[in-house]
Amino acid sequence: MLNLPLQPRHVLPPLCLIVLTMLLAWLGMNNELEFNRPLLEQGQLWRLFTSQFVHANWAHLALNCAGIGLIWLLHGEYTHPKQYSFNISTLALWCGLGVYWFCPTITIYTGISAVLHGVIVWGAIKDVTVGLKSGYVLFIGVWAKLIFEQVNGPSAAIGQLIQSTVAVDAHLIGAIGGVVLAVPLVVKHIKNTKKNAT
Repeated sequence: MLNLPLQPRHVLPPLCLIVLTMLLAWLGMNNELEFNRPLLEQGQLWRLFTSQFVHANWAHLALNCAGIGLIWLLHGEYTHPKQYSFNISTLALWCGLGVYWFCPTITIYTGISAVLHGVIVWGAIKDVTVGLKSGYVLFIGVWAKLIFEQVNGPSAAIGQLIQSTVAVDAHLIGAIGGVVLAVPLVVKHIKNTKKNAT
């Protein structure tokens, strides 16, 4: 039997994220919130952050909501409101800035998948720091996927489904953000390891 983290503090953060993205889709807020390079250059800087929470269509949203659920299944025990909010918010800004600075060919961008790549990488590193060897497998698996995307380009099938090009460079930016976000975890783990060894 699965020992799922069903306490409110574990369930509510991802559930709130799903509700937020669904609400924005239902309200049709893309024009106001999506990453739009010309409008960003006119000073609409909030789009760097808000673009992560709107989606190209309902299929795009459904795929990312499934991703949110999968991460909860993998790392729900690490999901606390304060930590989750910090991770999502920090990665959302990181990904928006990364796309703006390092992906000059992207004019319009939406979706939380880049953020989710960062969250799952952070979770894999957290697994490692608490002694779960599965964290290594997950970490390597995510990077294998990212390398595959970089070599082979975006999935045409998913692109057709979401009626948009999959921004594989944004996924890479998000994953790098997850590593940066996990640096304090690694530092703390190293300090604890040294302390226990003495």
